[in-house]
Order: sequence, then C-alpha cells, then structure tokens
Amino acid sequence: MKRIYHKTPLIAGLILLALSFIHGQVRIKDIVTFGNGMQTDLVGYGLVVGLNGTGDRATSNRGSVFTIQTISNMLERFGITVPKRQLRTRNVAAVMVTASVHPFSAVGSRFDVVVSSLGDATSLEGGVLLPTPLMNPAGQQFAMSQGPLSIGGFNVETSAGEKLRKNHALVGRVPNGATLTVLPENQNFDVGKPLKLFLLQPDFSTSNRIAQAINQATGRDSLQYARAVGPGVVELTIPDSLKSFQGAVSYIASIESLPVQADVEARVVINERTGTVVAGGAVTIGEVMISHGNLTIHTRRTPVISQPNAFSSGGNTVVAEVTNTVVDEEQARNGVIRETTTVTDLALALNTLGLKPRDIIAVFQAIKQAGALRARLIIN
Repeated sequence: MKRIYHKTPLIAGLILLALSFIHGQVRIKDIVTFGNGMQTDLVGYGLVVGLNGTGDRATSNRGSVFTIQTISNMLERFGITVPKRQLRTRNVAAVMVTASVHPFSAVGSRFDVVVSSLGDATSLEGGVLLPTPLMNPAGQQFAMSQGPLSIGGFNVETSAGEKLRKNHALVGRVPNGATLTVLPENQNFDVGKPLKLFLLQPDFSTSNRIAQAINQATGRDSLQYARAVGPGVVELTIPDSLKSFQGAVSYIASIESLPVQADVEARVVINERTGTVVAGGAVTIGEVMISHGNLTIHTRRTPVISQPNAFSSGGNTVVAEVTNTVVDEEQARNGVIRETTTVTDLALALNTLGLKPRDIIAVFQAIKQAGALRARLIIN
C-alpha cells in the first residue's frame, strides 16, 4: 500500500525543530551550498572609455595594437571609417571581463563583473565599460555586460616623475553590470532528481550528522530521504508529497534552518611573514615544559691612535683597535603546560612567559615537534 503524507505537518515539524536551536550548533545553510547545477564562469573582451589620458597607448608605431584594431572595428559599425595610422587616443583601454553565474540563476538575473586591463593603460579610474558579450570557455554567449567601473583607488603620475598610488587601479568592478540572457545548462531546478548538499568544509562526521538531522526531522526513520555519499556531499531526495515546485522550495527552506553540530578539524595557522598565529578552539596541548630565553652578544671596537713624540724622527702615527665583547643572557623563562590544555590556557601561559608573536611561532613549531600539539600545523 502506498503511504501518503501531508506536507503541512511535515514542514511545520521541521520548523519547530529548527527553532530549538542548541548552543554550539550551526544551521545547515551556513555550512553547505545547495544545488544540482554548477557555477558557470564567463569571460569577454571589451573596451573601457572615458579615461582621463590613462588608457592604452593606441598609436600606429607603439602601444597596444589590438586596442587600435578594436576601436577601428567599433567605429566602422557606426559607419565611421578612420585610418588606423591616424588613431591616437589615451582615453580608451582594452580589457578582459570575467564573471561567475551562480547555480539556479534565471534569465534576466544581474550579477557583478570584474574588469581587468589588457594593454598598457596606467589606470581605469572613471572609465565606463562598453556593452560586452560574455561567453563560456566553449564560446557560447550567455550574458551582456556594461556600466561604470568602481576602482576603489587611484594612480597619479606627474610630468616631473612623481607618482602617487592607492590600491590597484588596473582592475575594477561593475556592480550588477551583467545581465543573464541565456540560461546555462544544468541550471534548472528539477524536483524529480535528488538534491545535492555540498559541504564547505568536507568532513565525514559532519556529513553524517547532516543526513541524520534531516531524516530525524522528517520523522520517518524507515525512509532515508538524506544520505551522506561522502565527506563533502549529502544527497537529499524530495518526498513524493512535496514534489511540486512550491512544496520542494518550502521543504528545502525548512531544512536550511535545521541545527547540526559541525565537526571542525583542530588547526593552528601560522603566517611567518606577518607574525600571525591563529588557533582554533578544538586545539589541545599535551603536558609539555617550555623554556624560553634570549642570548645577546654586543661587540664594541674602540680605535686607539698612537703618535710619535714631538720633534722625533722616523716615527709614524699608528691606529689600533681595542675590542670589548659583552655577553648579555636573559634569565630563562620556564613554564609547564598541563595535559589537555585549551587554547585559552595556552594563551595565558604564553603571555605569562612574555613572548612576542615571533617567539610564539617558534614555540608552536617546537610543541609540534615534541608531539604535544594535537592539531594540524599550517604554515603559510
């Protein structure tokens, strides 16, 4: 006998469970991305106009030849023919336009584009992107882009050679500058196919907990609507009673708010260039003794000049050096870190020793080599 369930109690039960949010848990929507479709990357070639003499050096004997060709082709479309050797403009720059279309985007959706200089322009500040078609790597056109650029910086050069620069002025963004004109393949939301939930941080424990939370909230342990197919993917089947488009949307919206305990890998990230140390809350330290001290050696050379006596014959002035070396060794600072120490306890212990960020980096590396750091050490 076919089992029939009503969708209203099902969704209401999911919402009630989502409201019982437990401390330390996160919503499913915060750690996964929903989608059967894939992100579509688009690229295009166009022109930016309206620059204040900072565009490509479009001349016949030097500069960006492709900019000259593009300007000439554009003018011919408007019925204007100009010999290429007479084209001299610094108000135009050839650019590459890139963008990404998110899954389930509809025709008419608008999204940002990134505009990057292709020639020898010095700045794209104040420029406007002319209508530029955007294509996928196979050459199929899916969108059109245009609009004023937002640079967020400037690049000023004077005739005297002085330069004033803020940020990078050769790459800009056109907010909502592209419109999707053709729907890419695999972008339709098909309720008849299982929906995939992609974990932002793949983990076997987290993916298994997500599947269990969805099945428990659905209230039918015998029917496994969600199953973990790997550390990074959970496959979700829409119940038969909710396979209308609106019912599926309500069902997925209810699942997004379900709380789940995410399993986070214990990591310590170190950036030696900036002296930055970031340790996660899951990091623990075994019992270890830390001793830290500095040894400083000062060497001073004092010149000594020896001159012959007055009115003496045959004497020469002699310059000699007296070396004085002083060794200054700080008293070693010792500290003992107990078993199963948390990040908070470790920070207090290192502050007690008076260590600087560079010293803390060395201490973490030594703790890892001693086998007392129960975390993955990442050094950038």
